[in-house]
Amino acid sequence: MCGIAGIINHQVCSDSILKTLAHRGPDMQGAITFENTQLLHCRLSIQDLSDSAKQPMERGHLSIIFNGEIYNHHYLRQKIPHYAFKTQSDTETILALFEHFQTSCFEEFDGAFAFAILDKKEKKLILARDRMGKKPFFFYCYNHIFAFSSELNTLAKMQHLEIDKEQIQLYLRLGFFPQDSSPYQNVYAVPAGHFGIVSLQSPQKPSFKPYFNLLHHYQQPKITHPQEALATLENALDSAVQSRLESSSIEVGSFLSGGIDSSLIVAFASSHTNKLKTFTVAFEGAFDESALSRLVAQKYHTDHQRLEIDMSHLKDDIEKIISAYGRPYMDSSAIPSYYVSQEAKKHLSVVLNGDGADELFGGYRRYIPFANSILGITQFFSPFLSILPNPHKKQSLYTYLYRLLAMSKKRGVALYASATTDIFEDFYQFQQTPKNQELEQWIQSIFTDSSLTPLSRMLYLDSQLLLYCDLLPKMDIATMQHSLEARSPFLGLEILKLAPRLDDKLKINGKTTKFILRQLAQKYLPNELINAPKRGFEIPLNEWVNGELKEIIFERITKSEIIKEFIQPTFLEQCLYKPEMFPAQKRAKILFTLFGLGVWHHHYLRNLA
Repeated sequence: MCGIAGIINHQVCSDSILKTLAHRGPDMQGAITFENTQLLHCRLSIQDLSDSAKQPMERGHLSIIFNGEIYNHHYLRQKIPHYAFKTQSDTETILALFEHFQTSCFEEFDGAFAFAILDKKEKKLILARDRMGKKPFFFYCYNHIFAFSSELNTLAKMQHLEIDKEQIQLYLRLGFFPQDSSPYQNVYAVPAGHFGIVSLQSPQKPSFKPYFNLLHHYQQPKITHPQEALATLENALDSAVQSRLESSSIEVGSFLSGGIDSSLIVAFASSHTNKLKTFTVAFEGAFDESALSRLVAQKYHTDHQRLEIDMSHLKDDIEKIISAYGRPYMDSSAIPSYYVSQEAKKHLSVVLNGDGADELFGGYRRYIPFANSILGITQFFSPFLSILPNPHKKQSLYTYLYRLLAMSKKRGVALYASATTDIFEDFYQFQQTPKNQELEQWIQSIFTDSSLTPLSRMLYLDSQLLLYCDLLPKMDIATMQHSLEARSPFLGLEILKLAPRLDDKLKINGKTTKFILRQLAQKYLPNELINAPKRGFEIPLNEWVNGELKEIIFERITKSEIIKEFIQPTFLEQCLYKPEMFPAQKRAKILFTLFGLGVWHHHYLRNLA
């Protein structure tokens, strides 16, 4: 894992830019300049620790800066047996394969990556990003200036960035920035599974080309036989875990939340390494699920670390945690992710995690109505919704039925937002904007795609929105703030090809979520864990918003001018001071979403000063 940056047609101070990326790569820094182009790199040494693997790496007329890991790069070297490699680095493998096969080699990579290759002969820059967008890759393009970086905060140091208020509204609606957007004008993300080419002589926004299409795999014939599916999945997951352990010159540990996903990762990893180090977060009361993670740790004899969050530290850290994302951010699970990463870094520099399993295998209970066509039935009863009182309990049969009725009459963004983040839905109406309409049309096109089952539609949308735009960025920033690399075996190439082809019944079976993973877990995990409710590193957000963090959150919201541009004063007053008007968890999410906006804007204004 590293940090990369570059710019065309505008000179920047290399040292000051590298300083903003130093947490991503504290081991070594490098920079080169070619005519009007600068390439910058911060290295976290994981594969081939020698100086010969430093970046930018140059071979003839090609130079590369690379963030990530290619887990099958030793195998790929066999495709060019006569090439004289000088290092054991996957960076050199990318450069050599590109020299021989150009962009067609990208589809061979099994890994997480964001890289830029400078071709001095052709005077062009080639940008590429991994299939699911695990590695961040932002770029700015305006007025013949092209800049890119691993982080938005770095990009903001390279160019003055103007706020895009239409995108801010989408953040409030969804809780993240969809479709490769950002809070800034002329700033985008390189799309996952795509590559693009930029001319050094006349840089423009690239026309990106796909080398991987997850939707294509959802449209393939389904695997229906349970034993075939189970055996294939077991082999693919074991291979993915093994490759992520072996493609490191240093020790690898694992996060362990006590859920099925991370527990399976630990089970497979323990068969390939001795005394695996594992890490979990604990909370007081009902949110403390560390007992289940301890069962797994005991079963596989891991060196287990349990971290309990000190609220006195959180009060000091909360704005630092949020502002690191370089954009408004509302996913409160970033808090435990930050602290468990901080603890893990004391022991090692690489960890495994279970990211991606829920969105690929059906891990959320909200998938059940889509898998069982329940929304179609409840649609007949939706006219009665107007006479029903709003629910106030997060978990109750009434709340569940009420939400089903509300969702059944919705479409597009409204349906997706209600089914997932559910922040302002049914409580606040935002104005329609052109960018909202673009997103509306795309989401609705997936919801009505006849080649997909209702469950596949929702899984695909979640992989392209929730996972891509929220969960993967969360883990990247949380870990890299501490110079820690996180690896996700469930996002391995073979699993990405397999999971979409599994029959719906192997994902949601009646009321059972993640059915095939639970079947696999029976072979590896304690029974107490297999049927336990879903968990990640969850937090007691409502208790914190009304307790230890109340003063900080209320102060940032009430002092923020940008919040007042989007939220009517009456609604804001009610949300802040009349909690009885809202379901408790919904109010907590609304306030934390607004807090994320306020924190980002405060730091944006401070950087302008």
